[in-house]
Amino acid sequence: MTPPEAPQDGDTATPGDAPPAVSLRLVTLTKRADFQRATRAAHVAKPGFVLQMRRRRTDEPPGPETIRVGFTCSKKVGNAVARNRAKRRLREIARLILPTEGRPGHDYVFVGRKDTTANLPFAQLQTDLSAALARLHGGAP
Repeated sequence: MTPPEAPQDGDTATPGDAPPAVSLRLVTLTKRADFQRATRAAHVAKPGFVLQMRRRRTDEPPGPETIRVGFTCSKKVGNAVARNRAKRRLREIARLILPTEGRPGHDYVFVGRKDTTANLPFAQLQTDLSAALARLHGGAP
């Protein structure tokens, strides 16, 4: 059995399949102090998650053009399987939406919620993130 042949002219790829080129600007938060600073900043609660947003000072690393993002799910969310599933879903909506709707020089922290982050429809999580970003950035309520 031979493997299928790859298309030569690239006619099977659709332009909407690739993530935006700016997705490389997302940097993951790892230090506890960064999460604590975001906790004291503005936040919006949605059914599937809580989004915290903090504008960084211009002299803070990694620079003013970078969007940083963090994810957290406490044991209230569930066992390790439930927490990991919730964080995977939050990482994916962040990857899809933050490069286009997030603002450079900001930190965003997603906090998972019990029973809802892992179970809500994915499309609702995406629309909730867009609405939360609009509210945090001073747009629609």
